[in-house]
Amino acid sequence: MAAQIFSAILVIIVGVGGCVLYFWGANKLVDLIFPSRGVTGAAAVDNLRRQGLIRPWLFIGPALVILVIYLIYPVISTLWYSVYDKTGENFVGLRNYGWALSDEQFHNSIVNNLMWLLVVPAACTFLGLIIAVLTDKIWWGTIAKSLIFLPLAISFVGASVIWKFIYEYRGEGQVQIGILNSIVTWFGGDPQVWISMPFWNNFFLMIILIWIQTGFAMVILSSALRGIPEETIEAAVIDGANPFQIFWKIMIPQIWGTIAVVWTTITILVLKVFDIVLTMTNGQWNSQVLANLMFDWMFRGLDNGRGATIAIIIMLAVLPIMIWNIRQANKEGKL
Repeated sequence: MAAQIFSAILVIIVGVGGCVLYFWGANKLVDLIFPSRGVTGAAAVDNLRRQGLIRPWLFIGPALVILVIYLIYPVISTLWYSVYDKTGENFVGLRNYGWALSDEQFHNSIVNNLMWLLVVPAACTFLGLIIAVLTDKIWWGTIAKSLIFLPLAISFVGASVIWKFIYEYRGEGQVQIGILNSIVTWFGGDPQVWISMPFWNNFFLMIILIWIQTGFAMVILSSALRGIPEETIEAAVIDGANPFQIFWKIMIPQIWGTIAVVWTTITILVLKVFDIVLTMTNGQWNSQVLANLMFDWMFRGLDNGRGATIAIIIMLAVLPIMIWNIRQANKEGKL
């Protein structure tokens, strides 16, 4: 444990120190090559102009390099592998895509992903909006927001481990340590293996992501609600509108763009959901999703072609939503 903490601290020091050293050294190098001090006339003006052209690239250059290495190259490589066999050596064309369209497990993953898409973004956005409105009206609202936001700081795997204890099942005659089964047995019911119940186990897994992401939706929507002009609320109150009418007819229309951005952001996350399913069920009991299926074929089935094909399908599903989300965010920024 001590060695891991030391390694983490060392990485932070080296990473932050390296960034500081890079930017300081790069700027000093630019000043040495194109000096603006001690030079007069047209030469000084030209050097300042060159410095102005070069300096932005000193900041965005490393990000662009990392983007090419860790995003653009992997996309091209994945697309390449998707038209090859499991060894990545023999070209098979679109055969892997044909397999995906006819594979029963792939179909099951699509259905499960669709259920996640219908439930999780809607639940997170709705709960986040309701909590944002209610916590603005109570004196301890900041404390409540902090507690609701807290799960977002936990990794998906860590959250899954927490919820494993909630859903934990022990055999008949044993003391139930899972919170849910303890409540059930206290009321006289029979304990259940919740995460192995086909169809319903998907919803038990969704609850984990809703628990994590509601805080994100709450913070963004709370900020949007505070941007609503007080004059419109006061005018509605004077006209005799009740709190329910103010909420639906005054507040919601004015923050609709933010609601859409929050919804689509969580939708993108849901399309890539992987950690929760892997930790809780590993895709068993009809709980498989696309990202976990990709992981299975890539690292357990040892079929690079099929794993890459599923990755490309996930990317194609995410891309239109991401483009729309970016456009909406840009529109919001211009207002």
